[in-house]
Amino acid sequence: MRKYLFFVNQPYSYSILRPLQEEIWKRGDEVAWFVAGCTAAPLRPDEKHLKTVAEVMEYNAIATFVPGDWVPYFFPGIKVEVFHGMARNKRGHSSEDESDHYRIRGWFDLYCTHAERDTAKFRDLAEKHRHFSVAHTGWPKLDPLLSQPLQGQRVRADGEPPVVFYASTFSRSVTSAPALVEKIGELARRGRWRFIVTLHPKMDPQIVEQYRNLASGNLRFVESDEDLLPILPEADVMLCDTSSIMFEFMFLDRPVVTYRTKMPGPYLIDVDDVGEVETALSKAMEYPVELMEATRSLCNELHSFRDGRSSARVMDAVDHFIEVEHQTLRRKPLNLVRKFKVRRRLRKDLMTGEHPK
Repeated sequence: MRKYLFFVNQPYSYSILRPLQEEIWKRGDEVAWFVAGCTAAPLRPDEKHLKTVAEVMEYNAIATFVPGDWVPYFFPGIKVEVFHGMARNKRGHSSEDESDHYRIRGWFDLYCTHAERDTAKFRDLAEKHRHFSVAHTGWPKLDPLLSQPLQGQRVRADGEPPVVFYASTFSRSVTSAPALVEKIGELARRGRWRFIVTLHPKMDPQIVEQYRNLASGNLRFVESDEDLLPILPEADVMLCDTSSIMFEFMFLDRPVVTYRTKMPGPYLIDVDDVGEVETALSKAMEYPVELMEATRSLCNELHSFRDGRSSARVMDAVDHFIEVEHQTLRRKPLNLVRKFKVRRRLRKDLMTGEHPK
């Protein structure tokens, strides 16, 4: 029986890694979770929780999976990057290639990519650095979504108002949350729309509390540590800014409205004025042909697979890497300064994170 480890540093990691867990269990193998820097409360009774570094070292996993940009380099086994989102330029860099998605920090042995474009880019980087490999696998998080026939316009009961899923990222330069809180509250009170609202785990706590206080019969507030993927199909349209969750929603074949996004395109209805939000939502509910065609085209660009088997491809890639590729790579860079910072960050995260189990 092979042992694997999941390294969790943000609440959104749980929904990314659980499809992988199902695949590991299906193969008769074992996996454990190590959480640092965020709450371990979402862990279920049937999920193995390692609470200390000593337990991780004793567990001795052959691979650690990471949906983030860092990992304790001294953990046993190879380090596998599965990413926390799909490859898009969220922060307005001069080009997508300059975004953090493609930054090589020297932690990972294997990058599991989602589409043709990011795979080609990472393979170019692998050829340059020669200390990691790349496998075109798809994103495990989408497996539950792509395994079910949920795509297309939602059937609503007679008189049922449309449901808007509002999600916002946290960075001050791109978040819409402060600007839209009053408008969302107003629309919910009027009753023509119902809202599901969630905010990034790093969002300003004062803003989070403002949205929590809007909760009512027409507005459901979802905490950031909840699994959002099963909730997405409940919505008819998404309202967003530059959060990568809007791309996940697009795989339902449903429209997205944004407020001052940093990633404009024909696949979005983007508005610059708060007063235009409701009009844009109404337009989106008409499912404009050009908008939906552009949405489908973008989904094809972002993710190559529609079979819900990305987790299986990731595990196959890990097996192949360990058996064939591992010995052909150069040693990873020494990175003494970064290694010191990782140890310091891990100590800090273990002190500040919640470990209730």
